[in-house]
Amino acid sequence: MNEQRLLLIDGMAILFRAYFATSFGGSVRKTSAGVPVNAVHGFVRYFMDAVHTFNPTHVICCWDMGSTTFRTSQYDGYKSNRPPAPEDLIPQFDLVKEVVASFDVPNIGIEGFEADDCIGTLAAAFKDQADIFIVTGDHDLLQLVDDRVSVAIMKKGIGNYMVYTPAALMEERQLLPSQIIDIKGLMGDTSDNYPGVKGIGEKTAHRLIQEHGSIEGLLSNLDAVSKSVRAKIEADLDMLHLSRELATIRCDAPVEAELSVCCWSYNRDSVLSKFEELEFKSLVALIG
Repeated sequence: MNEQRLLLIDGMAILFRAYFATSFGGSVRKTSAGVPVNAVHGFVRYFMDAVHTFNPTHVICCWDMGSTTFRTSQYDGYKSNRPPAPEDLIPQFDLVKEVVASFDVPNIGIEGFEADDCIGTLAAAFKDQADIFIVTGDHDLLQLVDDRVSVAIMKKGIGNYMVYTPAALMEERQLLPSQIIDIKGLMGDTSDNYPGVKGIGEKTAHRLIQEHGSIEGLLSNLDAVSKSVRAKIEADLDMLHLSRELATIRCDAPVEAELSVCCWSYNRDSVLSKFEELEFKSLVALIG
């Protein structure tokens, strides 16, 4: 039997990337009826490139389902710094899922959880049956890397990925996947808007985790760190633990999928009719 390869797509990360890559000039692609489709058009190009690059046997696309999750109930400020989605992107949220569905690819998301949690849960569920490739722009997902799970971080332009395996992560950052979470606990995350330990930045966090292995290792050895660092950690212990919790991707979200229903094989006519409706003539070549 051929090796199974499951591609997990971080839908929202790619949709936003496609939107901002195509709207910076101020003109947004619209259909003749005036429906904005620039992000969906860009999404299809990224999506098909990922399929050609990683050659999956199975594909699933994961989505965020609104801004309130278990993390916002743990910490009011979580992601509260994010601006609202641009007006002309909002109608594209449903359209992009229709396009994904036209490829017979499941759209998976669940209220109260983020796409990351769906990706983590599905990767954990299927890694015994398939090699997993996660396509995203989000470095938080590097905590999921293991022998059967590779994380492909999208770089500038289409077709550029940095693919992280445990060896690649160790080589580039001298870190184990679990240590990504510990570093976030210490330094926080400005894009997700949680603070970590006040006064500890990325370099210090990286050094402390490399020296002590984990937050537990660091806390049981506070005598060994400088007085100023120790004082900062002791003053912010609760936020340290909360920040680490906020950074941890859940691998037990209540999502289910069967590998058999996400085989990569689509009906060309159903994709074509969706492309026609959205006036994506230039993309027809991508589907052979």
